[in-house]
Amino acid sequence: MTKKLFEDFDKVSSKEWKNLIQYELKGADYNDTLVWESLEGIKVRPFYHGDDAQVSHPIPTAISKFNILQDIFVFDVEKSVSRALKTLERGAEVIRFTIEDKNIAPELLLDALPLETVEIFIALRFLDEEYINKINRIAVERQANIWVQVDPIARLTQDGNWYANLETDFKILNRLQKADLKIKFLSIDSSPYQNAGANMVQQIAYTLAHANEYWNRIQPTKQPLLVEVSVGTNYFFEIAKLRALRWLLELVGKEYSDDFSFKILATPTKRNKTIYDYNVNMLRTTTECMSAILGGADIVTNLPYDALYHKDNEFGDRIARNQLLILKQESYFDIVDNPAEGSYYIESLTHQLAEKALELFKDIESNGGLITQLIEGTIQRKINESAQKEQELFDSGKEVLLGTNKYPNPQDKMAHDLELFPFVKSNPRKTLIVPIIERRLAEKVEQQRLEAEKTTLNKD
Repeated sequence: MTKKLFEDFDKVSSKEWKNLIQYELKGADYNDTLVWESLEGIKVRPFYHGDDAQVSHPIPTAISKFNILQDIFVFDVEKSVSRALKTLERGAEVIRFTIEDKNIAPELLLDALPLETVEIFIALRFLDEEYINKINRIAVERQANIWVQVDPIARLTQDGNWYANLETDFKILNRLQKADLKIKFLSIDSSPYQNAGANMVQQIAYTLAHANEYWNRIQPTKQPLLVEVSVGTNYFFEIAKLRALRWLLELVGKEYSDDFSFKILATPTKRNKTIYDYNVNMLRTTTECMSAILGGADIVTNLPYDALYHKDNEFGDRIARNQLLILKQESYFDIVDNPAEGSYYIESLTHQLAEKALELFKDIESNGGLITQLIEGTIQRKINESAQKEQELFDSGKEVLLGTNKYPNPQDKMAHDLELFPFVKSNPRKTLIVPIIERRLAEKVEQQRLEAEKTTLNKD
């Protein structure tokens, strides 16, 4: 069919639409009534039209090929292997093991897995060259597709210290680079920026500056890049955020290598999750996973609805995985590529976020780069300022979390159900920098409710 839909109708210009809206407002101001401003300083209009559309650079996204990742924290090797095999049978397509203990033998962990057909991610909470070489030998022997996640800068931002120190950490990464390994190891975890309260422009710019530190310090840049991001609940903005990030990563990455490639791994944010009325978390993670997929994430892992207060459990994992399976297999997300392309609203948001983030990125680079600004405390201060603005909106009720600051259920009790401590933990120690602290919006309200529960129990 070559005939375009609706071409028999008279075209209506953007100006005509705006005049009609202004007439219907009966004297009220158009901008004051219908235009609102986001935390990023983007003014959102009530409608978008082809006459004034800001179409960004083409951003191809193969969303039909996105993969579902299952996270597994390795404590007991045998149980972790069994869990990995079961989750692969039940729909997971990629496995990520998180390892904190160097005594976990990678050969025992990987031996029974179908490495020839399944991509494996291994997130190490330590930087050990020999350990990584062990994994590489397994990858060579089995012709496996393995990505080892080590990120000294993320370690610095979250812990306040390097694994060893800047010089040693980057010496190890450069030796790994020169060794021409079978595995891939260059990755960045930008999720703390979002979880700590950075706005979207900051998230994109800091992620870009984070990547640029590695491109500058690890030469030559032959490694593909894995970029892990957190996705919030502002549906269309989050779609645009991932598209803008992809655009800028390609723009800057190509300056270092013509064959530069990368993957985006997305997970829902923790910032808006709650322990009260916890089932609402499933609604939040569903829309966040949708934003991640439509925004072009290559890999998506979901956050269980009870992850804040329960230890890993089969039920929470199964529900989280099934949310993604429904999106992929029953909601036709595996059919169409580039569904966001051509949406005037999303294209406009993409263009504005990319433009603002690029400007901030250039400012960071002209002032010494991300590491320098982390050591000076500039990044932490900017994130805290943004987080405080959002916290004030939540505290005033302008930003709503159902079941927490809107329509809370007073009969909902949680003090008896906490297997994990769901709040920011204090760990006073000497650090090189002030860490970037991830903090949820609902923490203060939840602490007050838990305290009231305990008081009631003591009276009884």
